[in-house]
Amino acid sequence: MQAGKICYLEIPATDVQVSSTFYVKLFGWTVRTRGDGALAFDDTTGAVSGSWIIGRPPARDPGILPYVMVEDIDRTLERVRELGGETVTPRMALGPGDSFAILRDPAGNLVGLYQGR
Repeated sequence: MQAGKICYLEIPATDVQVSSTFYVKLFGWTVRTRGDGALAFDDTTGAVSGSWIIGRPPARDPGILPYVMVEDIDRTLERVRELGGETVTPRMALGPGDSFAILRDPAGNLVGLYQGR
């Protein structure tokens, strides 16, 4: 155990199947069924897991904003649109080789994208 590490995310969803498909196809996350029958995910590193939650309002306004590392922000934003999401903040440079963008998933949640050198 590593104290202080982010380990679990609960993502509000209006339809768990739609949301899980979006995140699996966009980021390559793995989906599994928990012991209680709920659909859960593991990120590509296996270090962060979570689940989709019905009945909780989506994070439509920035509060805590999670960012997911991607290899190509522009290609990822194309996929976002193809998968039913939208671009909120287009790719913006942070410095040489670093950039970020913000998307809205099909349920309305804001999620950041980060591309490093």
